[in-house]
Amino acid sequence: MSKEILVMAEVVSNEKGVDKEVIFEAVEAALVSATKKLSPLDIEVSVKIDRRSGNYQTFRLWSVVDDEQEIERPDQQMALTEARQIEPDIEVGGVIEKQIESIGFGRIAAQTAKNVIIQKVREAERALIVKEYLPRKGELITGVVKRIDKGNVILDLGGHVEGIIFKEDMMPKDVRIGDRIRGYLYDVRLETRGPQLFISRTCPELLIELFKLEVPEAGEGLISIIGAARDPGSRAKVSVRANDPRIDPVGACVGMRGSRVQAVINELGGERIDIILWDENSAQFVINAMSPAEVMSIVVDEEAHSMDIAVKEKNLSQAIGKGGQNVRLASHLTGWELNVMTEAEAEEKSVKEHQVLREIFMQQLEINQEVADILVMEGFSTIEEVAYVPVSEMLAIEEFDEEIVEELRDKAKDVLLTKAIASEEQNDVKPAVDLLSMEGMDEELAYTLARHGICSMEDLAEQAVDDLIEIVAIDANKAAELIMTARSPWFSEGVK
Repeated sequence: MSKEILVMAEVVSNEKGVDKEVIFEAVEAALVSATKKLSPLDIEVSVKIDRRSGNYQTFRLWSVVDDEQEIERPDQQMALTEARQIEPDIEVGGVIEKQIESIGFGRIAAQTAKNVIIQKVREAERALIVKEYLPRKGELITGVVKRIDKGNVILDLGGHVEGIIFKEDMMPKDVRIGDRIRGYLYDVRLETRGPQLFISRTCPELLIELFKLEVPEAGEGLISIIGAARDPGSRAKVSVRANDPRIDPVGACVGMRGSRVQAVINELGGERIDIILWDENSAQFVINAMSPAEVMSIVVDEEAHSMDIAVKEKNLSQAIGKGGQNVRLASHLTGWELNVMTEAEAEEKSVKEHQVLREIFMQQLEINQEVADILVMEGFSTIEEVAYVPVSEMLAIEEFDEEIVEELRDKAKDVLLTKAIASEEQNDVKPAVDLLSMEGMDEELAYTLARHGICSMEDLAEQAVDDLIEIVAIDANKAAELIMTARSPWFSEGVK
């Protein structure tokens, strides 16, 4: 048997590409399992194979426990006093080994060994696959469709390696067994069963990697593929930037007579692709991303991270796209929320916003309409901007002199200070004792009500259910109960 073990370890190691040590450990585990099955007792066993000769020895094991501890498994445990008669230096927690006769390989033992070896080899193979493909995560993978299971596509990647494309990661297009397709390897995991390589045909990264493959300038670093947005199988937008001013990045990606972009389109089943010139100016980048629609004007709202885009009425449907596709892809590509409207709608919205801002400035800064209009026309949208924009910028406004600028800034700072004091006072307000101790009331709810001016039971009693629901997140029944409890003193007084 010793020679057979050595030969088997050599053959399996060569065939499966698995380290021989894994094979030896598998055989040892198989021998342990077979020995325990053949023993009438519930024993613990270890088997040690000599890696050079193939000979093996079998040992029965006992774990050493304290003398005062109850021995629950007498076939596997031994008291400390008894153990020290065999091995004087042994301590609690140690292991006593006694060599026993090794079993020969009968039919059952051989089958057990075979099953264990197969399992160990599979585990080793899967670990090798992960080790090989983990560095390739984020790359393009090419495979042949091996089978289709409930819409999920299993790819044969060669060398008995499989990858999976889940149904949601597949293009809306039929594939047949035997088709050769590319995908983006987005994850590699050590799974106990099933494929370990997870591939996508719908992610934007696939489009980026395909362009890197087809455009040599991108591979050489002369062009950067910044990002992509896709409606898989229908349309996509990809943004590019030249790292060398002598290169036209859009032209390089299109290729001679469109050869390069067409190769990508063919790989993606006819998906239309817009190649967009990236720009460090966000507004200009959005204008480019809205291609082929022509943008007439654009208003940027930094705080809301959105932009209002105005186009000619005849171009509105083109700017929005079928089912909102064009503006949605442009939004994903740029990272901005985009609102597309006609020039007339944009003008109407601008007028309304102008009127609102004008009223705010007139009321809070106590200025006339003419000065308020100037502030709005110059791009001021908040009291904070009036208070803290550099004096030089305000003096650059033709209608303003130093006296007007100083007066406006002082008034704006006074408004901000008043708001800050009011906010601090509101945070300091506390509910009355009767509100805190009222039945059905908790401390958090009482303080929330107090911050909204409802500080006592009397204040609460005067509220309507709808008003209370708007203030705190409770249902109508709970609001009604609280109000009726607060009104209970009224009825008591009426009885008296």
